[in-house]
Amino acid sequence: MSSYQKELEKYRDIDEDEILRTLSPEELEQLDCELQEMDPENMLLPAGLRQRDQTKKSPTGPLDRDALLQYLEQQALEVKERDDLVPFTGEKKGKPYIQPKREIPAEEQITLEPELEEALSHATDAEMCDIAAILGMYTLMSNKQYYDAICSGEICNTEGISSVVQPDKYKPVPDEPPNPTNIEEMLKRVRNNDKELEEVNLNNIQDIPIPVLSDLCEAMKTNTYVRSFSLVATKSGDPIANAVAGMLRENRSLQSLNIESNFISSTGLMAVLKAVRENATLTELRVDNQRQWPGDAVEMEMATVLEQCPSIVRFGYHFTQQGPRARAAQAMTRNNELRK
Repeated sequence: MSSYQKELEKYRDIDEDEILRTLSPEELEQLDCELQEMDPENMLLPAGLRQRDQTKKSPTGPLDRDALLQYLEQQALEVKERDDLVPFTGEKKGKPYIQPKREIPAEEQITLEPELEEALSHATDAEMCDIAAILGMYTLMSNKQYYDAICSGEICNTEGISSVVQPDKYKPVPDEPPNPTNIEEMLKRVRNNDKELEEVNLNNIQDIPIPVLSDLCEAMKTNTYVRSFSLVATKSGDPIANAVAGMLRENRSLQSLNIESNFISSTGLMAVLKAVRENATLTELRVDNQRQWPGDAVEMEMATVLEQCPSIVRFGYHFTQQGPRARAAQAMTRNNELRK
C-alpha cells in the first residue's frame, strides 16, 4: 500500500453526523453557502443556480423598469467619451510593398528553337489554351477551357489563360404545354366504352372536381378497352384513392395505374394495395411522391402485395426501409422472370 493510500485510510471510518453536530451555527451557514454553488459555467441555468447569493442586503422594493432605463440613459450621457490616443488624419505613411521579381536560375531556364519561339510569341490566347491542354497544364485554365480544348479538336474558347472562371450561360427551358385533355369528353368516351380509347391521361390537371374523378373511376369499372389510367399531380386525396380501389376490384382490362405526386395518405394507399390483390390484370403500379410519408406498415404491405401478385412487373415507389426494399426487389425480379 502506498503512502497516499495509507493517508486516506484514516478517513474511512469517520462519522459525518458527529462532525455536523459539533459545528457552530456560523460554520453550518458557511457550509450551506458552499453547497449552494452548483455550476457557474452552465449558461443554461438561471443566475440564482449558477452562483450562490453573496449579498446580505434586503430588497429595496419591486423593480421599476422605467426608472432603471432612465438611470442607465442618464449615466450613458454623463460619461465622457474616451479620446483617441492618435487622431486620424488620413495621411498615408510608409511605402507600399512591392513584391520583388524572382530571377530564374540558369539551370531552370528553358531555351526553345527559334521557330518555336517565333510561333509562341505570335500565338493567340485561344491557341495557348489549346497547347496548355495538350500538355496537361490544366491549372492554367478553367475546366470549361480545358475540356473544350481536348474534346472539340478546334479552337473555340477565347477566354485566355489564367482567366476568371465564368459559369455557363443559362439555357432557358420552355415550360411543358398544359394537358389538352377535355375531361367531360374523356368521361363520356369512358362511359360509352370507346374502342379507340386505350389511355386516360389527366396528368397535371389540378382543377378537376372530386365528383368528376369519382364518376370517371365509376365508369372505369365496366370499361374493357382502357389499358392505362394516370392521375399524376391532380391533387387527388383519399376519396379518389378509395374510388380507384373500387375500380380495381371490378375492372379486368386495366394494365397500368399511375397516381404519383398527390395527397393520398397511408389510409388511401392501403385501400389501393388491398384492391390490387383482387386484380389479376394490372402489370404496372406507381404510387410514389405523395404529400406525406406513408409509414412502415404501408411499405411492408407494398412488399407483401408484390410477393402475392406475380402479374405486377413494374412498381414505382422509393422505399425508405431496407427490409421492404429488399423484399420488393426480390419479388419484382421473380415476377419479371415468370413473365419471360
